[in-house]
Amino acid sequence: MDDFARLLEGYLHAKDDNLPHVINNVFAPHARLTFSLATQNIVFPSQTDGAAAIAKTLVTDFGAQYHRCRTYCVSRRGDLPDVPQAGTGPVSLVPMPWLVVMQERAGGALRVGHGVYRWTFDRVGGDWRVSALHIHIARMDVLGDARADAWRVAIQHALPYPWVDAVVLRAAMARLAAGEAGLGWLAAFGEPVGA
Repeated sequence: MDDFARLLEGYLHAKDDNLPHVINNVFAPHARLTFSLATQNIVFPSQTDGAAAIAKTLVTDFGAQYHRCRTYCVSRRGDLPDVPQAGTGPVSLVPMPWLVVMQERAGGALRVGHGVYRWTFDRVGGDWRVSALHIHIARMDVLGDARADAWRVAIQHALPYPWVDAVVLRAAMARLAAGEAGLGWLAAFGEPVGA
């Protein structure tokens, strides 16, 4: 578990904190990133190959457009499987729901999205690395309301980072949606996207 959890946390740290150099500690040099989008509110290339290109797509280019980002794995850290002691892989995790809360650099609009990660790991030398990541984006809402920054802060403070249990997510989103005028739309993000 520790190696897989550490790699997922490294990815989140790199993307959310705009640290492209961290990607090399997470992804294999030959890794492949793919996307499927069920929304037109965000654009990514359908396929990116190699850790350097993945760092550009997921960190540099992403960070140029969005900031104040927090991406949550809707899972408990302890639910990840132990890393195999023998063999080189590949090892694929069960699909993992995610939630993202961020703001656009240009204009400050709030963005809340969710989807599913599909992670595959291989050994590179003696270390586990991500060899493939598929990101499905099921929904991405964009709100240009003057309250965007306050809403972002409220949502991010209501959720433990970066791991949030589905029960905690549902309760937090329901509480926020019911307690703040204008946040009723947030209730839809309380239900993790299925695999």
